[in-house]
Amino acid sequence: MQILAFLIAAVLVAADQWIKFWAYQVLLPVGTMPLIPNVFSLTYVENYGAAFSILQNKQLFLIIMTSIFLVVVAYLMLKKTKGNRLFLASLTLILAGGLGNLIDRVFRGFVIDYIQFLPFDFPIFNFADCCVVVGTILFMLYIVLDEIRMSREHRKLGHSENTPSKTEE
Repeated sequence: MQILAFLIAAVLVAADQWIKFWAYQVLLPVGTMPLIPNVFSLTYVENYGAAFSILQNKQLFLIIMTSIFLVVVAYLMLKKTKGNRLFLASLTLILAGGLGNLIDRVFRGFVIDYIQFLPFDFPIFNFADCCVVVGTILFMLYIVLDEIRMSREHRKLGHSENTPSKTEE
């Protein structure tokens, strides 16, 4: 199952890089391409920082930290996800998104962003960012569900220990 997850991550990274290549070729010359006027546009932006444009011009730091984080994610995918599809899916998306943006930072010196929602004052983002966000939401869901499962198991164990057996009655 982990091999399939790495293959899916590779396909997502390829899709991300293809979209960014398209954005560079098509959107860079025009800047913005409205798809739904006053709601949704494709807008070419070069992001020299991280999410929400923090850590501007700290490319080496971002490359090192992202690389370390992605090694940890890959390790978790290989060693800690056996039998848990939700955990594996979350890490797959995080790995794909992280790699997509890491490739940009290493080879371009910036990340190409292009998705813009106009009604909100929200930063422009890209497909890789979407993968990381959805992966993080799935990871949080995994944690919540795992806590619920562990709580139920603990209650069962606690309940069975406190219940007198027939031989004690």
